[in-house]
Amino acid sequence: MKQLLTCVLLCLPALVGAQAPKEKRINYDESKMKPYVLPDPLTCNDGTKVKNVRDWEEKRRPEILSMFANLEYGVTPDEQISVTHTLLETKSDLYGGKATRKQVLFTFTGENKTVRAILMLIIPNKPKGKVPVFVGFNFLGNQSIVEDPAVYTSPGVRLAKEKDDVAWTPGSKKSRWPIEKIIDRGYAVATMCYHDIYPDTRGGRPYSICALFKDYTRHSMAGNEWNAIGAWAWGYCRVADYLETEERIDTNRMASFGHSRLGKTSLWAGAQDTRFKVVISNEAGCAGDALSKRVMGENLGRITYTFSDWFCRAFFQFGGNEEALPFDQHELLALMAPRHVYVASAADDLWSDPKGQYLAAYHAKDVYALYGMKGLESPTPPGLHQPIHNDVGYHIRAGVHDVTEYDWQCYLDYCDKYLK
Repeated sequence: MKQLLTCVLLCLPALVGAQAPKEKRINYDESKMKPYVLPDPLTCNDGTKVKNVRDWEEKRRPEILSMFANLEYGVTPDEQISVTHTLLETKSDLYGGKATRKQVLFTFTGENKTVRAILMLIIPNKPKGKVPVFVGFNFLGNQSIVEDPAVYTSPGVRLAKEKDDVAWTPGSKKSRWPIEKIIDRGYAVATMCYHDIYPDTRGGRPYSICALFKDYTRHSMAGNEWNAIGAWAWGYCRVADYLETEERIDTNRMASFGHSRLGKTSLWAGAQDTRFKVVISNEAGCAGDALSKRVMGENLGRITYTFSDWFCRAFFQFGGNEEALPFDQHELLALMAPRHVYVASAADDLWSDPKGQYLAAYHAKDVYALYGMKGLESPTPPGLHQPIHNDVGYHIRAGVHDVTEYDWQCYLDYCDKYLK
């Protein structure tokens, strides 16, 4: 493994940039898929087999975590960044008195720079006592998921704002966050705009939390240096830190949630931070919850070319060369064991490769079996709207790439089973 990483980090020409993809490489036809071999999560780098939980936790799990850090998402720095929390608002009569909202300003400081982010925390007023919580970032600002002029516009919006201002208006994306329904089920919601942590736009890195760290360089060519997904995952963990100060939040019952690129983020945060007891990935697709080696729908060549700021440079070498990848996304899902992980697909979202998503979740089962837990039992995906709520959960619904009330219904039912 050490030799592999050394080779990756020294091969600068292959790491400087991703090769432009070719349209003909986008495949949706299973009959045209080339045969592939998945790495075994229970075979260590030296060829020895994992026989028990101790082997997994002390040897194999750290190996897999290291591969994802050094070859895909980048290594999260150990440096501690100063953060202060300022309460901006408390409103205790939300939804007819059913919930309390807090808006909290996070101020991150390091290397003579400051990054600000706003957390919106909504807590059910009943039942009394500690409640479980969903932690997840949103795309267009806290103001976009509720229709309330009292909600502050997220700071990162001004750095990433697109020409279509309508998308950023209050309530424009409330369909993705049925907050009152979540509250009625007894869960809190902790959300923040992902642009606050790392603006998801070309040239966003200098304005991100990455710029606060001592080893930051604006145009880093280091093969394993973290980028946007790593930074967003770091942000999920800082929200978890804050929630430990909230007396109404049960931090032993936290679920991470994310859609699309934030589904990748939810998985990477959950892999690194075991405080997240349920990890939910909604249509994360390529380089998230779908098998890369299938090369179906979006592939590594396309995603590293289009979204080069998401991954570390070492990942670019596998674009168009997926067979050389020494790991695959089923091993990322396996890193959640013995906690719970849930993957969701949409039938019309072929770009995310629904079958590849299911198979990634299915092939995590052997690691879960070490703990006596139940993964997905069949290599054949279920039909539409037939959710599986084993220790590894999955559903596929009708429709396109999005988050719907049906998705949330499944997540709430799943979390009722494992967080209550």
